[in-house]
Amino acid sequence: MATYDDVARLASALPEVEDGSRYRGHCTWAVRGKVFAWERPFSKADLRRFGDAQPPAGPILALAVEDLDEKEAVLAARPGSFFTIEHFDGYAAVLVRLDAVGDDELAEALEDAWLAKAPADLAETFRGR
Repeated sequence: MATYDDVARLASALPEVEDGSRYRGHCTWAVRGKVFAWERPFSKADLRRFGDAQPPAGPILALAVEDLDEKEAVLAARPGSFFTIEHFDGYAAVLVRLDAVGDDELAEALEDAWLAKAPADLAETFRGR
């Protein structure tokens, strides 16, 4: 089970990561000003959209993905821990149940999200390390 502390630790290991906060003080992680991961608790509107269905429990993290095709691939590959909601329709990001992922899976997902937002020169340097 991962926590936001694990997210902060793993994200800060990536190059040029800045942590911050936005919307009601929720934590964000960015690379050169582009947010690639953020705390994403459900809003009242999100909860209403679940209707009678039980929303996923535990802390939720949002992660950027490269594009909508990548989003579909991630959701198909990790249906137990990665998901989306109506609010994210048409948006290149997925949600992660932190209580359903381990360190390795989270580290890989954060790296992919970082690569989706990092400038090309920085991503190229990182890949060549």
